[in-house]
Amino acid sequence: MTHSPSQLTRRQTIVATTIGNALEFFDFTVYGFLALTIGKLFFPSFSGYGQLLATVATFGVGFIMRPLGGIMIGAYADRVGRKKAMTLTIFMMALGCALIAFAPTYAQIGVAAPVLIVLARLIQGFSAGGEVGASTTLLVEHATPGNRGYMASWQFASQGLGILIGAVVAGLLSVALSPATMESWGWRVPFVLGMLIAPVGMNIRRHLEESLVLAPVPASAAPRRSSLAEVCGEHGRTVLAAVLSIVGGTAAAYVVTFYMPTYAIRELGMAPPVALFGAAIVGLLSFVLAPFVGRWSDRAGRKPLIAWSRIALAVLIYPGFLWLNHSPTPAVLFTVVGVLSALLVVQTVPGITMLPEMFPKHVRASGMSLVYSVGVALFGGFSPFISAWLLNATGNKLAPAWYLLAMTLVSLLGLLWLRDFTGKDIDAAGAHARA
Repeated sequence: MTHSPSQLTRRQTIVATTIGNALEFFDFTVYGFLALTIGKLFFPSFSGYGQLLATVATFGVGFIMRPLGGIMIGAYADRVGRKKAMTLTIFMMALGCALIAFAPTYAQIGVAAPVLIVLARLIQGFSAGGEVGASTTLLVEHATPGNRGYMASWQFASQGLGILIGAVVAGLLSVALSPATMESWGWRVPFVLGMLIAPVGMNIRRHLEESLVLAPVPASAAPRRSSLAEVCGEHGRTVLAAVLSIVGGTAAAYVVTFYMPTYAIRELGMAPPVALFGAAIVGLLSFVLAPFVGRWSDRAGRKPLIAWSRIALAVLIYPGFLWLNHSPTPAVLFTVVGVLSALLVVQTVPGITMLPEMFPKHVRASGMSLVYSVGVALFGGFSPFISAWLLNATGNKLAPAWYLLAMTLVSLLGLLWLRDFTGKDIDAAGAHARA
């Protein structure tokens, strides 16, 4: 049975998915904007550099659970529906936020404090691993072959909205509160706000229309293989190529969005509000540009946009970091971040659309979740950690640029092996047969 949602249903799906997903990404990412404060409170026995490394590593810990969350929640979404999976993820994200919001500091309970933070990040990572796959799959399945890029673009736009809100909230707190007040209780405010996603997000998602139509299973039918076994067994080559293809974009996204504010404060001596405003620019551009890039990819194709934007990114990364180090002013920071962010949008929107397109419907959420969460876990979440370590190990402030350049070039290789389904019916018989 083919699902043909109305234009009104598509708009409702976009609104509900965007709001819910933005709330989730606010919760997951605001931790990165408060890295320096959290480091002082939960890792005080380390040096300043050690605190930074421990905090960004804990940021990365949230990504360790993403593959497991992607596999388990993706399979759940393929078995019982996309809506139920998305309700589960929003509850778990709020739970992780609550743990951080009320966690006693190291001075209060000792080593148990960072353990609590790590546990909260693991829960949030598990949730985020399933959220992206389920929500993107829902958007793609409510689309027509001619507007899948536009529909899927709202998943990335919602991430940008969540990042924008997180950066603005963290920036306003840093301006309104003294450093002592910020360390006392101010840093907890974003996580308390984030707890509100549970009732608000669940209510919004109640009104979504399910896109997975489950056919009755005859009693005599053989037991169905697990989603993970089928994805890896039948589509293993696609999974490997897809993971490679998102390496460059995800590494660049997390360095530009989450490490850059810390880099600007720690290495370039900029004020926290200035650095956080730079991160807000990333979120704003992602939210505003994503739908236009989605429409563009529906006309021009996914692979051409990804390839050319990655080549442009590879060419501009080093000069951008070089300019920023030679002229560490707010105007230069905003210009570099803005240009890199625009290129990220052009490659990420068609990239995130391609992932669910590559798998048949009965394992689509599982395949999408597995590829995205593994790629982001390995090369996204730990990019701030790798950047900080490389900078300290080499003493070269341009080290993050070399890392991003390498990841961008690797991702172009993965892209060569992927099929482009732009404009094609991805639910047609034989659409995903091996070539």
